Amino acid sequence: MSKFKRWMILVIVSSALLLIVMDMTILYTALPSLTHDLGASASEKLWILNGYSLVMAGLLPAMGTLGDRLGHKKIFTLGLLVFSAASLAAAFSPIPAVLVMSRILLAVGASMMMPATLSIIRVTFTNERELALAIGIWGSIASGGAGLGPIVGGLLLQHFWWGSVFLINLPIAMIAFVFALKIIPKHQGDASKKWDFTSSIQIMIAMVGIIYSIKEFTRREGSLTLAIIAAVIGVLSLIIFIRRQNNSINPLLDLSLFKIPRFSTGFITALVGLFAQMGVQYMVTQRLQLVEGMSPLQAGLFTVSIPVAALIAGPVTGAIMHRVDVVYIKSFSLFIAALGMGTYLMYFNAGFTGQILGLALLGAGLGSGMTAASHSIMSYAPPHKAGMAASIEEVGYELGGASGIAIIGSMSTLFYTLAMKIPAGFSVPANAKDSLDEALIVAESLPAASAESLKNAAFAAFDQSFFVVIAGVTAFLIIAALIMSWVAVRLKRAKNKIAEG
Repeated sequence: MSKFKRWMILVIVSSALLLIVMDMTILYTALPSLTHDLGASASEKLWILNGYSLVMAGLLPAMGTLGDRLGHKKIFTLGLLVFSAASLAAAFSPIPAVLVMSRILLAVGASMMMPATLSIIRVTFTNERELALAIGIWGSIASGGAGLGPIVGGLLLQHFWWGSVFLINLPIAMIAFVFALKIIPKHQGDASKKWDFTSSIQIMIAMVGIIYSIKEFTRREGSLTLAIIAAVIGVLSLIIFIRRQNNSINPLLDLSLFKIPRFSTGFITALVGLFAQMGVQYMVTQRLQLVEGMSPLQAGLFTVSIPVAALIAGPVTGAIMHRVDVVYIKSFSLFIAALGMGTYLMYFNAGFTGQILGLALLGAGLGSGMTAASHSIMSYAPPHKAGMAASIEEVGYELGGASGIAIIGSMSTLFYTLAMKIPAGFSVPANAKDSLDEALIVAESLPAASAESLKNAAFAAFDQSFFVVIAGVTAFLIIAALIMSWVAVRLKRAKNKIAEG
């Protein structure tokens, strides 16, 4: 295969990957408009965001194995068609329920494509240096592309209605489909591999149950009984799934791969990295629009430092991967991300320049970390399990992204509700304490002086919840992952000394 053709294949799969990860965040800037136009509640709003990532994470293992069985090109091209149809349905959704279902169909198409992107890269690039660089580009798009979502959404909303954030997928997906048919070589697959759809349903139930439990527990007037039932269902499904995998001759996910230290630390880096990026970006874009009064485009441009830094750091990291041990790269990347988070929090109320610098450091650390994580996972997994390894990595991405939005979003709602003090003498609907969006909608129907008082109370409550959640949850997880990676470095040094001695 010629060098030009190899890099063209990378462009094709990268364009599909860009659409997949952008759809995780493109609604961040569209959410206030969408919530207002469709009348979505706080709970519906989170499901519109989370349904995509949760369903994708549940289906990724099955689709990765199906790609190994039927051929990655076939699954990739079919995924592009499903993704296109779902984008069209989402763009013209008349009510929140239809949009949630359309997002679930989008997740089906995305889950077909995403494992195939890494698997196609793995079989296309046989030279170690080229493979490292290709994975570096893939990793930078996986992290940086998600950062571009709010910017693209802001640009579209400057001129069109919220449905345009889905319609933008169609031309890109169709062009990728045509070129994929012509350029990507056919991969026969291995018909002897089993496709365990039951296990995929089990892990999806586990994740939805656990996330729903968190959301119900943190919701104002949420049912503790429902939260406990959902948690029990989720945990039991997870236990059943793990037992099924350990007892299966052809498991959907080969959990023995996690016994490989570099593989497992790569997975944790991917999980924590996407958790931090999705959660932080969700909260920051909401605050910029709802508290600072920025337009969707302005909010997107404010956070552009995250994807730009990630897109630069990823390929640079890939280019030096063959010279520096990946364990050291992961540790340094997490340190930079933690430094960025600390810088942002330091300038939280002290000026935009420091905030932008902090977000840039966060993006650079996460972009580099994603590249190192991808390299660890794909390089240390057996070649015949490339699809499975890719799907495990992407489960880490999607689970991190979904849990980041769900946990940080739900905890933000909880702390907002606790901090929100309705001004004395006000008679307003109870949902004003559910979220800042709903408080602002309530304020629209009040006299000017009363509306101003309600808004100020809501802004103060949101900022309190914002700082507590970002500092208490996200920063803690990044630092915990950094410590884990540092311990791995120390253990590696100790083993090297023993081997040398």
